[in-house]
Amino acid sequence: MSDLLCVEGVSKTYDHAPLLREISFGVAAGEIVCLLGPSGTGKTTLLRIIAGLEEADAGRIGFEGKDLDGVPPHERGFGMMFQDLALFPHKNVFENVAFGLRMMHGPRRAGAGEITTRVNEALELVGLDAARFAGRDVNRLSGGEQQRVALARTLAPRPRLIMFDEPLGALDRILREDLVGELRALLKRLHMTALYVTHDQDEAFAIADRLVLLNAGRIEQMGTPIELYAHPANAFVARFMGLTNLVEIKDWRIEAGVFPADWKTDKGMRELETGERENGGQNAVARTDVGRFIIDAARVPERGAKYVLLRPKALERIVETSERAANVLRGRVTEMQWRGGQQRIVVDAQGHEFAFEVDAPVAAGREVVLELKASEIDFLPAE
Repeated sequence: MSDLLCVEGVSKTYDHAPLLREISFGVAAGEIVCLLGPSGTGKTTLLRIIAGLEEADAGRIGFEGKDLDGVPPHERGFGMMFQDLALFPHKNVFENVAFGLRMMHGPRRAGAGEITTRVNEALELVGLDAARFAGRDVNRLSGGEQQRVALARTLAPRPRLIMFDEPLGALDRILREDLVGELRALLKRLHMTALYVTHDQDEAFAIADRLVLLNAGRIEQMGTPIELYAHPANAFVARFMGLTNLVEIKDWRIEAGVFPADWKTDKGMRELETGERENGGQNAVARTDVGRFIIDAARVPERGAKYVLLRPKALERIVETSERAANVLRGRVTEMQWRGGQQRIVVDAQGHEFAFEVDAPVAAGREVVLELKASEIDFLPAE
């Protein structure tokens, strides 16, 4: 599938410091791509460059196979929705939604009758009854209703590409979760192509078909939400995906031999320690402050390993003692917590804090030995 929007090698510098560094990605027709990353990493500037509101120092923006260099913002046919909404306080709902339609020129310009029809259609699309809301004062609307009016105003001109810059950031979490689901469903129903900026990975997971994760003006990783979560490219990506069970590797090496995938038998660990391996496969063995960890060497990144990642689902069982020489964590349970509907324990091991999903409560203060699944352990580069 060819890309509708094509961003190639876009770079931008502010005050002699690079803000965007050779950014390249594409967006297919009907796709929702989320630009995700910490505040200050250039996401909004990139949107403004695509919209034609700012110029890049280098690079190219293409749409439908045509270079947009020199095309003014109002001729690009793009829509943009900001966090502050920018609703006109002196205009009612109808006039706010109609504003973009009245600003259109040339063959796209709409007459009075068409403006009324399209305003009403846009309000209905976002779940607002046109008969009830068109004449309302925007200052008397709830936060969620104002958000819907701003979205209706963005949709009314029927943009070829719609861009969102932290559109739900000012709302409380419950309302934000409701609206992001509705927004994705609406964009898919209308088969609209969208770029969505956020620093919230939960919001990004809820709305995006694909993520572009930025850090310090560079793309760290691109892919579907599940790809980034299942296979983070480095420790930065893992942390941003909420995978915080990371510990620095002191040293690591490749050893010959194949270890049992689940480490359920003590025999497997004895074979590892004595060298009595079943065949000539290879393991990656890492030493850290909290113990040794072993995974299949084929899973070590080409750039090497700097951190061990213990996924929240890595816990195989809790025991009093273990004969395992690796993939074991010893520590003290500091608390039980609920996160995302899942019960977790937080464990302090040598001053490092880890959280693991558990099926049954474990008392805080208990000293524990955690045997971990090799399949839920990763070695990652720093960045």
